[in-house]
Amino acid sequence: MVDRITAACDGASKGNPGPAAWAWVIAESGGEEPGRWEAGPLGTATNNVAELTALERLLAATDPAVPMQVRMDSQYAMKAVTTWLPGWKKKGWKTSSGKPVANLDLVVRIEALLAGRSVEFMYVPAHQVDGDPLNAFADGAASQVAVSQRAAGTSQGSEAPVPQSPMPSRGGGSSRGGGTGRAKEGTGLPRQAKQARSRGSITAKFPGRCRCGKSYEAGEPISKNPQGWGHPDCRTAEASAD
Repeated sequence: MVDRITAACDGASKGNPGPAAWAWVIAESGGEEPGRWEAGPLGTATNNVAELTALERLLAATDPAVPMQVRMDSQYAMKAVTTWLPGWKKKGWKTSSGKPVANLDLVVRIEALLAGRSVEFMYVPAHQVDGDPLNAFADGAASQVAVSQRAAGTSQGSEAPVPQSPMPSRGGGSSRGGGTGRAKEGTGLPRQAKQARSRGSITAKFPGRCRCGKSYEAGEPISKNPQGWGHPDCRTAEASAD
């Protein structure tokens, strides 16, 4: 019997809301290499629903008697089931502002699955150079299934997903070096910056976090929304909902 399960889970939504999927992966015994994994489609859903569903499916697929470390890049999903959940429950499943808790059905199911278990949650930033391999694997699986809307995993003989690569710096190297990262005006603009401008976006000078809960890296295209800066797709989805 293993002493501890090391796992990661992630969700993806192409549009937020849009075609969505969940994914989880468990490391090989005693290591960090991805082992057993599963990913499933959700049809049209938000990123938060996908993230919570990924956690729910991971908990349901693992032995509750074995301690587990869960690595996630969603601050919302982690805080929802740890920091915020006790207060929500005391208030009759209302937030501090008195509004009904969003995604309550998922939160309640996760609460039941966590009962009596030893689970350590670990936040890991997404899309980092030399980042967490399990998180990158789960992120790639969720992203691919969100597009294909077909279940995948080791039980189905699926090939390993392609992790989402971090953006290279604009100087030609990785995001940790290889240039000044400064774009020149005029024809000297990098192709990525030109593409961002053509979509009504700008190229991020520094890493940050979008309103959807996902990180973006320096060099990625970002757009302004009422809550700040974030992914262009998230701005488009918000505008469509208005």
